[in-house]
Amino acid sequence: MAEPEAPIATAASAWRAGIRASFGPQSAAMMATFLAFGAACRGADMPIAWMLASCVLVYGMPGQMILLAVPGLPGVMGATVANARFLPMAVTLAPYLGPRGWMGAHFIAVTPWVVAIRHLPGVHPRLGLAWFLGCGSVACALGTMAAVVGFYSAGALPASMRAGLLYANAFYFALLMAGDLARPAVRPAVVGGILAAPLALLLPPAEGLLLAGLVGGTGAWLWRRMRP
Repeated sequence: MAEPEAPIATAASAWRAGIRASFGPQSAAMMATFLAFGAACRGADMPIAWMLASCVLVYGMPGQMILLAVPGLPGVMGATVANARFLPMAVTLAPYLGPRGWMGAHFIAVTPWVVAIRHLPGVHPRLGLAWFLGCGSVACALGTMAAVVGFYSAGALPASMRAGLLYANAFYFALLMAGDLARPAVRPAVVGGILAAPLALLLPPAEGLLLAGLVGGTGAWLWRRMRP
């Protein structure tokens, strides 16, 4: 029988707990996506230094893919717009990270956010930042390492497999959301996202993703407001 986990009482123990929480199926799905990204960078003849910089400095797959597909200032602007979706994630985590929560802003991405939103309510706010820094830094490191593997094994990955792996993370979290459909707060968000998804397909990647999120999220909020 496994021993119960030690209580989180110090910043060091919170940091270690965040590291432990970062490992799991969600990290495997994220690493599959980064593996495909590394292979895509090799296929586009991008240097490994560029790939590493995008993983560490951008750490948001839609933004990274836009930078890869659209070089120069337009790509930077597109990646910035695409990563604007992290703003509501930051808002939901802010109460758990304390007054210095801005120090963890760089690691706010889908994988750390989903893990954090499930664990941080049980962590004291003064220790939340240490927990999130442990979780986010390891998640970023795992993704970067997977991208390096993908970069050097690009020749062994067929194009169809690379394309499929790019969606592994999104598919995994879609399944997580589907499992939470019974919760009243989740159902409108999922339905709103599904209905707004065509906007992300019909419009350019950066604008389409942002507009789909805005329309779907606003629709979900209105749905919740209008229901008794």
